[in-house]
Amino acid sequence: VRGTQNNVTSMIPLSTVATAQNTTGPDVINRYDMYDAVEIEGSQVPGYSSGQSMDAMQALAAKLPTGYGYQWTGLSYQESTTQGQSTIVLGIAIVFVFLVLAALYESWSVPLAVILIVPLGIAGALLAEWLRGLDNDVYAQIGFIMVVGLAAKNAILIVEFARLRLEGGASIEKAALEGASIRFRPILMTSFAFIFGVLPLVIAAGAGSAARHSLGTSVFGGMIAATVLGVLFVPVYFVAIEQLSAWREKKKKTNGSQQPEEARG
Repeated sequence: VRGTQNNVTSMIPLSTVATAQNTTGPDVINRYDMYDAVEIEGSQVPGYSSGQSMDAMQALAAKLPTGYGYQWTGLSYQESTTQGQSTIVLGIAIVFVFLVLAALYESWSVPLAVILIVPLGIAGALLAEWLRGLDNDVYAQIGFIMVVGLAAKNAILIVEFARLRLEGGASIEKAALEGASIRFRPILMTSFAFIFGVLPLVIAAGAGSAARHSLGTSVFGGMIAATVLGVLFVPVYFVAIEQLSAWREKKKKTNGSQQPEEARG
């Protein structure tokens, strides 16, 4: 310590102004909202999702003594604030596809033949994730939304041609069979081009491979299911819906023709 006296600088012993002693302490003191805090980082073991890990941490945090609390930060905070929204987004995607198809076909019943293939595609995506032992994380859920559009695209190829054949005078069953058989090759070409296109994501390695595995596997499995099952089930859905629509129209005409007779009677 330096001191000044009569404009002359001189050394002053530290013991004259302070007492020094050795002690230990943290290099950095973390604070969160002005409170002393300790940051805990971790990851779940294989077989458990991040949501399950967060639930376990909340159960432990509930046992903290009075005066202690916890807050999520980083990715955990983002997950806690957006939890449950993926189902809403998936539902909105399906509704928008249905509304666009309803405007395209000018019908509320025909788009059902397309939309009904979506659950089969989602089931295929979930099965692929389960077979690989992957979690249903946000990347897999993004893949589900992609499967909605891609599965609907395959069904549209069949329904569009079947509608044209039906308007041309063919029976409902014949129109559905011709739509499935004639559009079979284009469906396979476009679907397998996409399936093999996402194959590098399925077998990815290195940094960030976990996210690629989730996204690629969900789309890979969903497209295989939507392609294989779509060719079989879309014609069935089309026939069932068209027959139901024809029955309703016939019933309306029958009721309309009977009402004047009853009024005269």
